[in-house]
Amino acid sequence: MTGQTEERCREIERSIVKKFRKDIWRRFTKAINEYELIEDGDRIAVCISGGKDSMLMAKLFQELERHGKKNFETTYLVMNPGYNDRNAQMIVNNAKLLNVPIHIFTSDIFEIVAGEGDSPCYLCARMRRGHLYAKAREMGCNKIALGHHFDDVIETILMGMLYGAQVQTMMPKLHSTNFPGMELIRPLYLVREEAIIHWMKYNDLRFLQCACKFTEKNASYGSEAQSSKRAEVKALIRTLRETNPYVEKNIFRSVENVNLETVIGYKDRDGRHHFLDTYHAAGRQK
Repeated sequence: MTGQTEERCREIERSIVKKFRKDIWRRFTKAINEYELIEDGDRIAVCISGGKDSMLMAKLFQELERHGKKNFETTYLVMNPGYNDRNAQMIVNNAKLLNVPIHIFTSDIFEIVAGEGDSPCYLCARMRRGHLYAKAREMGCNKIALGHHFDDVIETILMGMLYGAQVQTMMPKLHSTNFPGMELIRPLYLVREEAIIHWMKYNDLRFLQCACKFTEKNASYGSEAQSSKRAEVKALIRTLRETNPYVEKNIFRSVENVNLETVIGYKDRDGRHHFLDTYHAAGRQK
């Protein structure tokens, strides 16, 4: 790194623990502690897509290694699923600017999902995760860290209700079903997207938004495919916030305060359950 680049990197790092200490750093460490995302001896593959969220997450992990308890190891993993040269180079340039020692590997995911109709995003996301798990395990890691944030969580809750007819959430950590012994963690779980955008703009940084071939025409930051269900839910939440400033927190907390005695049915590992299964027995006990 040149002297000028090194100084800029230090300024970006200082902004995380000073200017954005409350909105980013403390929320990051709170999620790690509250959800027990890191344990002694963990080897974590910090997965970087090239977007604002994952690049910030990489810097947060570096700060945690510098200032926190050093009881884990990190690898900064970048998968190139078929980016064009410009976008691939943008990731490399940002990693150099931010002094993140990335390990890059390639896959042909974009080519595989290109023929999957008008909405290949779900398949692409599943395949990306599988490749990341496999590479992380190959490198001796037991966890992968993804950059999903608070807004991703609440949008997922509403999308499940409005378009999937179910109540569910994006969990802060998960055991892998296809890679035994591996886990997925989401350290930005409590960090608001607006704080990430503020950090990015404050430091005059530019990252990829979505660089796949399907959405390349929307790749500049700030544009969204209007047909996207997630974009619709984002807009709905913004509208609701105009009359209720607590709406985001209430959506988030709704899945922390589920009362199973007041729902018609639910499902778990043992199958589906209906309130009538125990309704009459409960009445006789009163």
